[in-house]
Amino acid sequence: MIKINILVFVFSLLFVSCQEKEVHPDHKHDEVFYTCSMHPQIKEKEPGKCPICGMGLTRIQKTQTEGKASQKPYYYCESDPSVKSLHEGVCPLDGRPMQKFERGKKKLQVRPHQIKHLKVGLFKVQKKKLKRKIRLLGTVLKSEQGQSNIPSRVRGRVEEVLVRSTGSFIRKGDPVLKIYSPLLLTGAEEYLIARANHLKNKKSKAFRDIYEQSTERLKQWGIRDAQLQKWAQERKVPREVTIYSPVTGIVENRSALVGKYFKEGESYFDLVDLSQLWVELDVYEHESGLVNLGQDIELEFSAYPGEYWHGKLDFVSPLLNEKSRTLKVRTTLENTNGKLRPGMTATAKLSVASDKNTLVIPQGAVIDTGRKKIVWLDKGDNQYESHPIITGFSTDEFVEVKDGLKEGDLVVTKGNFLLDAQSQLFGVDHAH
Repeated sequence: MIKINILVFVFSLLFVSCQEKEVHPDHKHDEVFYTCSMHPQIKEKEPGKCPICGMGLTRIQKTQTEGKASQKPYYYCESDPSVKSLHEGVCPLDGRPMQKFERGKKKLQVRPHQIKHLKVGLFKVQKKKLKRKIRLLGTVLKSEQGQSNIPSRVRGRVEEVLVRSTGSFIRKGDPVLKIYSPLLLTGAEEYLIARANHLKNKKSKAFRDIYEQSTERLKQWGIRDAQLQKWAQERKVPREVTIYSPVTGIVENRSALVGKYFKEGESYFDLVDLSQLWVELDVYEHESGLVNLGQDIELEFSAYPGEYWHGKLDFVSPLLNEKSRTLKVRTTLENTNGKLRPGMTATAKLSVASDKNTLVIPQGAVIDTGRKKIVWLDKGDNQYESHPIITGFSTDEFVEVKDGLKEGDLVVTKGNFLLDAQSQLFGVDHAH
């Protein structure tokens, strides 16, 4: 009987011992230590003063709770985080390696006596449209649409140049040179004969057709109505025929020289019209996804500080410059007053906006660890939890959250860096 009682006693002790050793795997005992608020690397077991600055050490009581195993990581396209995959690989949109995203979370318990020093500020995650302005640098260029020339419409030799030099301003209808052209003179004589025959035989369709054809041919060669009327009145054609400009612009290239023979189609003068100019601007690669045709843009030129021009983007290059990693965009500006000149530098502000309501948080809530971006969430009862997030469109004040948060979450906006510093002291690793 005594032996039986002894065996029962031994088994009871073993059972109690096993129960005492069973601890929930999700909890650890509190750790108490003392540290300096100015030098958090100091970690002492007993109270005292900081060996560096002499300030009194602050008591820290750590409660570290490790949650259940993190959800399975996934991979996403950096250019569009909505494209996800459970397997590592390349993004189907741009061919670049997909980025890994893990949902590791760590909790940090803040004791009541620490709250007054922490001064936590919170923001409720919400949806809204974001607007911002991108700053760009650019250069004034000649509009290709404003480039033109005064061509030779009939072969002949230049007898006199009426344009003084390159840079001269020519208006439409201004005389630019005089030429000698046997072909033109023959056509003009035929015109005078056809006109005379038509006037004598106005009822004859044949004579009228010949007259109209000869008139049209001379007009195609650049002869004006006033010249035709003068020749008809004088009944003769001058040996040297004056050519008038069909366009307005500034002379960029002056090919016409006295004695030079021109074939049909060759250019006497190359002109540029500066009444409209292009401003070409560079957009950095990381902002290139934000630009679209029709966006409003405000420009200022170094030659006219304090004066602003407004336009809209009318061209976005389909190609990215591989060397500068920039995208070319362009706007067209009216320059009727002639203040702007090709070659001037411009600074611009491009207005961009998100196309729909998205989850947003303040910029100050985000901590960039270098490997990922995290925020701290208020979980109640003085507990705070770190969450990795994926960010998108951003402004000076807010940033879009593409993954990692939901509407209504409370993120820490003030005191989050202190929480992060304490988490590092407590051994909380955001990378897991």
